[in-house]
Amino acid sequence: MNLPTHLLPTTVVGSYPQPDWLVDHAMLSKSVPRTRMRGLWRLPEEHLEEAQNDATIVAIRDMERAGIDIVTDGEIRRESYSNRFATALDGVDADNPAIITSRAGLQTPVPRVVGKIRRTRPVELGDMEFLGRNTDRAAKITLPGPFTMSQQAKNEFYKDDEELAMALAEAVNAEAHELEKAGADVIQLDEPWVRNNPDLARRYAVKAINRALEGLTVPTVVHLCFGYAAVVPGSSKPAGYSFLAELADTSAQQISIEAAQPKLDLGVLKDLSNKKIMLGVLDLGDPAIETAEVVATRIRNGLKHVAAERLVLAPDCGMKYMPRATAFGKLKAMADAAAVVRHEIG
Repeated sequence: MNLPTHLLPTTVVGSYPQPDWLVDHAMLSKSVPRTRMRGLWRLPEEHLEEAQNDATIVAIRDMERAGIDIVTDGEIRRESYSNRFATALDGVDADNPAIITSRAGLQTPVPRVVGKIRRTRPVELGDMEFLGRNTDRAAKITLPGPFTMSQQAKNEFYKDDEELAMALAEAVNAEAHELEKAGADVIQLDEPWVRNNPDLARRYAVKAINRALEGLTVPTVVHLCFGYAAVVPGSSKPAGYSFLAELADTSAQQISIEAAQPKLDLGVLKDLSNKKIMLGVLDLGDPAIETAEVVATRIRNGLKHVAAERLVLAPDCGMKYMPRATAFGKLKAMADAAAVVRHEIG
């Protein structure tokens, strides 16, 4: 295992900006795709994998140059954090989507679940192997959580959403075990939708998350956020989570939370005293690059509630929707701030 041993290690939540020459950002800016969006890619199919490989190496090198301890592949090959895995499963019809209308009236095409969910092939294994070949730092890979995927699909097969979530959890678990074997040092589940429907989440989200993480021996993380800053403005983000204390009952060692943009009251972290906290200390809704001192102040605030041994530093959320120069500058500020605070606490 390749994990850093110093206090206050830095990481990313998962995604890094994709280059303009690779994806159509005007198309991407309109949504977080649930079904496949092949028109997003600027290159023809025969050149796409090579282009994604090149862009992935750029993302890895940026994270390394910024001073990040636990890197990812930047999720460069993904149209969104969840759709690549969700649409690769048997039983999912992504080509004939259903339309889900949100409470705000927004219509989103989503995959239809029309048969038994089966993972018949690896989805992210090649991504993990490529990451391992191209960095000597600790490597993290992310998977969409089963509860979130169950909420981003139209269930036309299972008796209820819980049964669907548990089937998805089984598929995630099989994938996670292959990723661990391939050298993943950390595995993260993205579960932002537990806060969208906390009542439903209280019924079975923890059970589904635990099934997805069953038997893994590497450190595991569950990530919650209020949505990409580019899609959900700060003014509409609540100051607290509707589903957080419940995650104390998951088998994940770490809980990743968005704290900088919504100015979260960190007193809530007392409910997670049995977990490490991956604390969001970069506000991705602010186009300005924070100074190291601003980020250091956020880290010190975290230390008032969480011991240094239990704190991991990260951006609030994925950085997919940001300009690359901004993302790099923010990561460097975080790494510099971590070094300052590390020195202060000895």
